[in-house]
Amino acid sequence: GLWGSLSDRIGRRLVTAAGFVLIAAGIFMYGCARDIPGLLIGRVIYSAGIAAISTMLITLMADYVSNPSRGRATGYLGIMNGLGAMTAALFLLKLPAMFKSGGMDAEGAAFATYATMATVTLAIGAVMFFGLRGGRQAFHGRKTPMLHQLREGIAEGRRPIIALAYSASFVARGNLAVVGTFFTLWASVYGSSELGMTSAEAIKKGGGILAISYMASLLSAPLFGMMVDRMNRVSALAMSLLVGATGYGSTYWLQDPFGLPAIASLVLIGMAEVGCIITSGVLIAEQAPDRLRGSVVGVFTLTGAIGILVASVVGGYLFDHWQQTGPFVFFGLISAAVLLWALLLRGRPAGSSAAMAATAGR
Repeated sequence: GLWGSLSDRIGRRLVTAAGFVLIAAGIFMYGCARDIPGLLIGRVIYSAGIAAISTMLITLMADYVSNPSRGRATGYLGIMNGLGAMTAALFLLKLPAMFKSGGMDAEGAAFATYATMATVTLAIGAVMFFGLRGGRQAFHGRKTPMLHQLREGIAEGRRPIIALAYSASFVARGNLAVVGTFFTLWASVYGSSELGMTSAEAIKKGGGILAISYMASLLSAPLFGMMVDRMNRVSALAMSLLVGATGYGSTYWLQDPFGLPAIASLVLIGMAEVGCIITSGVLIAEQAPDRLRGSVVGVFTLTGAIGILVASVVGGYLFDHWQQTGPFVFFGLISAAVLLWALLLRGRPAGSSAAMAATAGR
């Protein structure tokens, strides 16, 4: 949440550029690390940069895009996220082999790969620094200390709609952790124990199914973006949560991660992932007061990070001690709970934020 508060004080451009610099530094540290502490330092630096960029993407969307078009713009952002993931899979993951074929040893190829990625990241940071508007949001009044701004961002959670958006961020980011971590593990365990595959073969086959899920995310991103611009934002969020609860909940009856029922569930989950990210992001951008926008979005990002942590810890326990689809069922229940909350709030007034005035009648 500190990145959002800081951006309210020094401007979005500096925080965005700093985020890319930190990401580049973390990636470069990975290439230089020779022990576990070195890797951990690189990971911490990288994570700090990711937190900054995650906060700024939503904040910049609120700053630059008018309220009636935010859903469509966030849909485009979802498309670019999907294209970025595909670029990583189709190009970046092949860099080590390319460098090795050029005569480098394994260690040199790994370092060259990380250095290339860090250089590209720095270049993007430079584009953002020179391309974004300088300065900070105009606000005529007494300058508020940064920690007090952060507390105000947390306090905004007393407003039901903002609290709903915070909860949706928990679900949206936790979704990514569940699919990215536990589907591959599920495929590996099932393929090895039931089908006689090697772990590598099972993971490769599971990766093909994940690609289908990611493609569903990519294709549905503009649909959710257009939908959230044409209807009540809480209703749009509820629809994405319904898709997620259905997809995750249906895994309770599954054992085979490679069958058609599992593929159908993963398609729904992929749609729900991007849908929840888009609808919750637009909702928080709409609701956050201008003076505290960075702070509110920072807390929004923080709740997403907590969702990733809970998904990893609780999901791991359920996978080991209950069933292999336990992490999916768990987040299906959470999605259903937040869905019920959204349905209860759907007809309520949005609150005091002036930003809601434009859509209060929808």
